[in-house]
Amino acid sequence: MRPQHLDQYVGQKHLVGPGAVLRKMIESGNLSSFILWGPPGVGKTTLAKIVASQMECPFFTLSAIASGVKEVREVIDKARNSRFFDSKPPVLFIDEIHRFNKAQQDSLLAAVENGTFILIGATTENPSFEVITPLLSRCQVYTLKALEESDLDELIERAIKEDKELKKRDIRIEERESLYRFAGGDARKMLNIIDLMCQTEKDDDPVIINNATVVERLQENPLAYDKNGEMHYDIISAFIKSIRGSDPQAAVYWLARMVEGGEDPKFIARRLLISASEDIGLANPNALLLANACFDAIHKLGWPEARIILSETTIYLASSPKSNSAYLAIDNALNIVRQTGHLPVPLHLRNAPTKLMKNLGYGADYHYPHDYPGHFYPQAYLPEGVNGDRIWQTQDNAAENKLRDFLKSRWKNRY
Repeated sequence: MRPQHLDQYVGQKHLVGPGAVLRKMIESGNLSSFILWGPPGVGKTTLAKIVASQMECPFFTLSAIASGVKEVREVIDKARNSRFFDSKPPVLFIDEIHRFNKAQQDSLLAAVENGTFILIGATTENPSFEVITPLLSRCQVYTLKALEESDLDELIERAIKEDKELKKRDIRIEERESLYRFAGGDARKMLNIIDLMCQTEKDDDPVIINNATVVERLQENPLAYDKNGEMHYDIISAFIKSIRGSDPQAAVYWLARMVEGGEDPKFIARRLLISASEDIGLANPNALLLANACFDAIHKLGWPEARIILSETTIYLASSPKSNSAYLAIDNALNIVRQTGHLPVPLHLRNAPTKLMKNLGYGADYHYPHDYPGHFYPQAYLPEGVNGDRIWQTQDNAAENKLRDFLKSRWKNRY
């Protein structure tokens, strides 16, 4: 069911629809290196193959899981030898490029720079974290989205009508909500679910697909519809929510599911960093320090030792007091900025490096806090008309109560 050209491709209209950037690139015949970033099963590999096919370029592939520097150099030599005179450069597609280490990525640089091949990378992880800066600067990054329900509908109808095995069956779709929910915007999962539904019925019997039958079949075969045996995004969601809910037992269980499923430890560590600041925040600032130390440590270690560091950090975060006041504060401040626009900085807060600026009142009436008792002077620090009380509001925990008491001692009734 893999599409062979853009007109068969489902989803990602912002990239391949009429007038979109990748379609225009193909139509112009000027292909440059790029990285496709998006969740599993949304068509990254398919899109790379279509681009190479429609551009009539030789196509080479590498899997970041199975390839080392030696394999990279071998495919570079093949790409170089396959090009004659003014022929188009070949395309090198690297799946899961985020799993390449620095040495492997470095080995690509010269070939990308001199045009030995056009690089197309695919990743489920943020390239700014996982791809080295010199390589990233030579590639455009295009973000792919999870497939929408209308995309999945199109995929289902095509599969039932065109797949050589499925079109032999009497498939009756009565309800689709569970299909959408379990597929989660992943085309591969969707096709695997339909395949599973057919396998559980005799060849001559109709295949009835509704919410009840989908749930029943998938509960009987919880791993059958997932490529890696792990519901990647569902499990990381359960993991983070267990930490947020202060349940270390559940958090370590979901961590174990990810470890057993072969999840990238850096992916887990980044989520711990986010949780430490978003869910624990000022209630225990040490959580962010530990999460950052965890992130640094797992860059030095791989499995199986990394599991211990991740477990230690997970338990500490789940057992810490919680506060999202910092998270709410920046969102409140952003809303104010969007509503009020670029308000002028008060004159007394501006620097005055020139005589003209001093004459205009820059820096005038600014009171240097260290010159006053307690290193504090009550003066305005926000633009006129902005109510700071709407921004950061302390929450009820020991650490923030201490901060609030200090601020009250300075600002009196403001906190």
